[in-house]
Amino acid sequence: MKTFKMRRGVAKVSPDNLDDLWHLYNIIHKGDEVHARTTREKKVDEQYARPKRGKRVRVLLGVRVESVLWDKTLNRLRIHGIVCKAPEKISVKGEHHTLNVTVNKPITIVKSKWSKHQKDRLRRASQVEVTPIVVMSMDNEEYCIAVLRQYGVEAKVEEKTRLPGKLEAEKRVGAIQGFFKSALKALKDVWIGLRCPIVIIGPGFMKGGFVKYINREASDVAGAVVDVKGVNSGGLAGIEEALRSGVFTKTLKHVRVAEENSVVEEVLARLGKGRSDVTYGFEMAEKISSFGAVEKLLLADSTLREASDEERIALEKLMRDVENRGGQISVISTEHEAGVKLLGLGGVAALLRFQTDYLP
Repeated sequence: MKTFKMRRGVAKVSPDNLDDLWHLYNIIHKGDEVHARTTREKKVDEQYARPKRGKRVRVLLGVRVESVLWDKTLNRLRIHGIVCKAPEKISVKGEHHTLNVTVNKPITIVKSKWSKHQKDRLRRASQVEVTPIVVMSMDNEEYCIAVLRQYGVEAKVEEKTRLPGKLEAEKRVGAIQGFFKSALKALKDVWIGLRCPIVIIGPGFMKGGFVKYINREASDVAGAVVDVKGVNSGGLAGIEEALRSGVFTKTLKHVRVAEENSVVEEVLARLGKGRSDVTYGFEMAEKISSFGAVEKLLLADSTLREASDEERIALEKLMRDVENRGGQISVISTEHEAGVKLLGLGGVAALLRFQTDYLP
């Protein structure tokens, strides 16, 4: 985040990458005000016999938010609402307008009340510049290339193959070389636009052979490979396994998705063991919070975004209660597997400071 200034409930920010847009998507809610420069049609004098089309002008508008859309195709946020602030000369207050927020576009966010986790999230984004990671997951039957960002895993290329068996040695060697050639081209196409670190994972010896092939055929790509790790599966399943098991912890130490997978897996592990220092569901989390037992509250981002006004008030009260008692809030992205698992628990879960007898 290039800019983050907050004063009296007003935050001025300027996103400088897609991860920053994701943070804003999870922070801006219905009822907030967002101010930004945009274009709006200036109405013409209607005394003419034939109405003339208005001229679009650049203006600073403020809208009271009704909805926020994460448009990954065009890499932007679409913030729709009612115009609450506008120059008098264009006479649009009270009308609908959509602000398109893109990278490097400054905006101002006004909330009636900021929660601690929202301010902390903006502060972290402004202090840490996070580099995306390209991951190649490969086995004998397929490969998957994905980009890991703060908001989740973005699969770019998935390719399956059928290699000749080991009894057909000559055919197999040729087929593997063809497989490596295709995989390297796909990897380079994804990496060239990012120039970021590459991690190669997979079961068996195929990944090692591919690394040797890269070293021989593409020194620039080889120089970006920072780690090679073994997992039990190839393809996208291998990437999800690596996230769950912490394979990327060293490489992704600043990437939020790894942290989110870790904390959700901890919830599931405690539940699997029948421990009484974990709970899930809003009602139970609310009850346990009243005892000061919540160490970390987990909320699925879509649970917050899609809540009714009444539900959001209840969720925000729960978050304030947890924070006031020294607990932490973790909003989990549903763009990756951890968030989907949390939704399966009702979108709310909590790790507790101590064992409690108040659980069912």
